[in-house]
Amino acid sequence: MSVPWYPRRIRMRLTLLYAALFLASGIVLLAVALYLVFRNPILVTFDPTPPSLPSPMPGRSDVLRVFRPATGTVSPTWATVRAAAAQSAGVLAAMAAVSTLLGWIVAGRVLSPLRTMAFRTRRISEQNLHERLALTGPRDEMTELATTIDGLLGRLEAAFEAQRRFIANASHELRTPLAMMRTSLDVAVAKPGRPREVDVLGGKLREGLDAADRLLEGLLLLARTQNVERMETSAVSLPDLLDAALHARRATIEDKRLLVEQKVEPVLYRGNDTLLASLVDNLVDNAIRHNEPGGWLRAQVTVPRGEHDRTRIIVENGGPLLTRAEVDLLGQPFQRLGSQRTSQPGTGLGLSIIAAIAEVHHGRLLLQARDEGGLRAEVEL
Repeated sequence: MSVPWYPRRIRMRLTLLYAALFLASGIVLLAVALYLVFRNPILVTFDPTPPSLPSPMPGRSDVLRVFRPATGTVSPTWATVRAAAAQSAGVLAAMAAVSTLLGWIVAGRVLSPLRTMAFRTRRISEQNLHERLALTGPRDEMTELATTIDGLLGRLEAAFEAQRRFIANASHELRTPLAMMRTSLDVAVAKPGRPREVDVLGGKLREGLDAADRLLEGLLLLARTQNVERMETSAVSLPDLLDAALHARRATIEDKRLLVEQKVEPVLYRGNDTLLASLVDNLVDNAIRHNEPGGWLRAQVTVPRGEHDRTRIIVENGGPLLTRAEVDLLGQPFQRLGSQRTSQPGTGLGLSIIAAIAEVHHGRLLLQARDEGGLRAEVEL
């Protein structure tokens, strides 16, 4: 259960702790000092002013009188004690304010390594797991924590790298048996006098091989995208990529009788041309594949309007109504919703590839279900 007045920041809690400890120790010290000073009568010494000596008479020597100071005791009154306590309390309050300020400064210095670790850890993602905190300083709890986090990052990097190598190697290795199967199928279908069932079976097998090839291409592209550290960049025209993607799929668009609306603005974006072309191709493929016959497709590219705005590629398509939970699943690998979507020849990797490419370019993929049905896919770069 959280307490409303309890400060959430550790620096403030440490400052309050320092100030409370100082006040407690100051009050105890003040009480002990006042008790020791005023518990017994105070010994005082009187030094009376000697009377004026008469002028020496002529012919006589000066007379030296020595006055001895008198001693005595005085018992303190409550007024004296209260005055001393009030003055001490004022000094204590001033020192408490100073100690609070010093506590704030000291707490900030003590927590500075934690802020450094939080800042560096926030910058590390699956794209740059090779980076480390590398906290310098004396061997204490802070450096030990940083070393522990660096070890964790090293283990995560090894696990991610092993996963990427497995996907890439498996995809490459599967190409050979698929090529052998396709060759054997071509030989069997090319034989004269073959039964009609062979042609039917060959067509179905060819569809399966094509789907497997698309899946391997998607896995390879996904593994490559997630392993990009120093990619080559150049000025890429996003409207040209969108035009090329729509032109390459003109036959499919005509077969489905889709109405295409295109609104683009001239913009050059600096990125990897191959990955950006794959991003746009997958956006258009997803909008066409999961559209309804006689439906529509709207694609647009917008340029940044303000200082904090980004370049956006937006592709919308019609289709069945989708819930928020269903849309959240679409960005994950191999997620396809409903019998209509699963019956399509897609592999379920398109949106995952788009999200990975957008992340490499320091952007993100935003998916939104349209109220009238269909999906709105927006990529911020």
